[in-house]
Amino acid sequence: MTESHATLSPLRFNLAELAGSLGDFGTIIPLILAVALVSDVNARYILLFFGIWFILTGLYYRLPIPLEPMKAVAVMVIAGSIGSGEIAAAGLILGIIFLVLGYGRFFAIIEQWVPQSVVRGIQLGLALLLFRSSLGFVVKDPTFFLLGIAIIAVFYLLARFRSIPDLSTIVVIGVGLLAGIALYGLPPLSQIPAPQLVIPVPRDFISAFSTLVLPQVVLTITNAILATTLLTKDLFAHEVPPKKFSTSIGLMNLFSVPFGGFPMCHGAGGLAGQYRYGARTGGANIYAGLIFLILALFFSSPQVLSIIAVGVLGALLVFVGIEMSRHSLKTDSLPVTVIIGILALASSMTIAFIIGMVIAYLVPVLGKKMRPACE
Repeated sequence: MTESHATLSPLRFNLAELAGSLGDFGTIIPLILAVALVSDVNARYILLFFGIWFILTGLYYRLPIPLEPMKAVAVMVIAGSIGSGEIAAAGLILGIIFLVLGYGRFFAIIEQWVPQSVVRGIQLGLALLLFRSSLGFVVKDPTFFLLGIAIIAVFYLLARFRSIPDLSTIVVIGVGLLAGIALYGLPPLSQIPAPQLVIPVPRDFISAFSTLVLPQVVLTITNAILATTLLTKDLFAHEVPPKKFSTSIGLMNLFSVPFGGFPMCHGAGGLAGQYRYGARTGGANIYAGLIFLILALFFSSPQVLSIIAVGVLGALLVFVGIEMSRHSLKTDSLPVTVIIGILALASSMTIAFIIGMVIAYLVPVLGKKMRPACE
């Protein structure tokens, strides 16, 4: 991305941008809810900092660059008894790591040595994980899942054949929200108290480094940075350099997590989702940021997020997964990409990345050795 990206991408605030701003809610909302319910972190502060940084990234990048909870950290928090001290320690460590990486030549070296097929494989793995995540929503709420699928499909056909804007996310989340309000009523209103500084103790840093930081670093480098950079090149006329993403990830975590925020990053899946539903500029980020700020500042319970019928979130994930998988197949080695995608689904992104790198470098070598024998 050139330094003139701001002039190339003026902000827009239309219905398409509003619809696109909701395109990643199917990933963000369930993770925030689950983390808030099983740990001692306050969902309102998570929402508060998501709102602030969504707006800042929209103004800076001028593109619909998403924010998401760091998935490896979120999964470990959900799976085990990890408190706010360890979460804050992980956020500080990750913030420093990615801020430093953003100012060096690290990503120039990584781009040179990591084949495109490996990054595309990480994209495919993420798409498969989104499909698997949607299955949980199908089981919990099949009626609204099918309704959400139908609404999205109808709007897709209208947009394709009648030039009507795809406002499916607005309608789908609106339907899910109205259904939740009808069942549970409106959540109570209250003002958010001032955030308090969370100061980790030394043992929090030790525990966080091995449990949270190491698995997250690989996932962030491959999906949140390299795969997102590649997707900006697919979707827009210019790409965002990886070091810019690394720097913004570092700043977000250093200035948010110590005050009750949750470790966050960018993400190729989120970008695919926001683009799929109409986002083309940073205006979508500003819409998303305002929504999160309203939820954080005025609603007293994290349950405000849980009133949305979960089936509609599953429907959104399905179509985001389709968009993600479509771009992942633009690879220079389909076998390598498919193997990595399957490994990511069956094991982890870290294992998939390591094995994928080995395969990507072995295939050309084996091909050269076998060629004389075949002639």
